[in-house]
Amino acid sequence: MSDQLSLSLWFPSFDEQAMLRHAVSVMRQFVFSEQRDGVTYVALHPISWTEPTIFEKRFEPPVPPEEAAAVASEFLHSDHACVFSAFWDLWVPEPHSGRWHLAPTSVKFLVQGEDFEEETSEETGQIQIEFGTDTPFLYEDARAHHEADHHVRSNIQKLVEFTIKIEKNSGATGRVLWSESEDNLAQKLIQRLQKVQ
Repeated sequence: MSDQLSLSLWFPSFDEQAMLRHAVSVMRQFVFSEQRDGVTYVALHPISWTEPTIFEKRFEPPVPPEEAAAVASEFLHSDHACVFSAFWDLWVPEPHSGRWHLAPTSVKFLVQGEDFEEETSEETGQIQIEFGTDTPFLYEDARAHHEADHHVRSNIQKLVEFTIKIEKNSGATGRVLWSESEDNLAQKLIQRLQKVQ
């Protein structure tokens, strides 16, 4: 059964002026989809995730992170959260043929202010990156053959390279890659990699 996969990041300073600066720094490390190269959507939530958005904007065509952040900056406060949506290309199998192809896959960057929702950022990250389900990185049900192994390994490599670039270039002082289940995600990824070596 698949789980939601997230990367949580913490920074030494995350006041109102630093929030979007760090968000842009993180998104600069991201390899956007060739078909949808940039940020496609931004939304601002006041006080709590249960509150309705106070601002939303879709970008067609997608825009660079700096431009999306500039739009959000007009409304952002320390008790707000900002969501940036984007896509990256991951290998996925076609349902009936079993052939694999690169497909744009949704990723969300959640930027949570220091005073947002009872300081939830301490637990889930000042910036939380939601990758969707862990399926593209595990494909545990995929029939074992060379092509599937190659594509799963390629997806995992893209995820690992992104987290390493964030560690080196974003200024984050803490990061945790995690999934919703109690299972150890790192162990699951290592086991899957061992199968595809």
